Amino acid sequence: MFLGRERKKRILGIPMLDNRTMRQLTIEYLSNLGIRVPDVNSTVSMLSGGQRQSIAVARSIYSNPTVLIMDEPLAALGVRESRLVLDLVLELKKRGDISIILIAHNYAQVFEVCDRINFLSGGEIVYDASTADTTVTDLIDLVTKGYRVDTPDPKIEAAVREIA
Repeated sequence: MFLGRERKKRILGIPMLDNRTMRQLTIEYLSNLGIRVPDVNSTVSMLSGGQRQSIAVARSIYSNPTVLIMDEPLAALGVRESRLVLDLVLELKKRGDISIILIAHNYAQVFEVCDRINFLSGGEIVYDASTADTTVTDLIDLVTKGYRVDTPDPKIEAAVREIA
């Protein structure tokens, strides 16, 4: 949790790691976010992928960011680990004190945790909509219509023109 930002105390004027404080803060931080690990003294290599990812997110959060960018945070995770990270994102969203940019290609996950959807092509936003105002079908059409001739939906047609 504190790698590169270790807490220190002075003993007889000599700077020493304050392991007790870092351990207590780690327990507090993880607990506040609903992250459970078997033992905060465990090495990261002994944790599951979801636990590792959650700890990485917790480290980021407690560095007081205003924006958290998560690039495919669930790509290499199993179902259980993905659920752990998604629950963490939902908890952060509920807190409302941090903006989260989630870069993902799994539409079910996007619709579960995101308020807005942006589709980028060539580094430009070609589709921007509220999650409530779009559907998985819209997104699939947006991706596939670029390869088909018929584009009956004007919203999708405009986005496809931007892609082309």
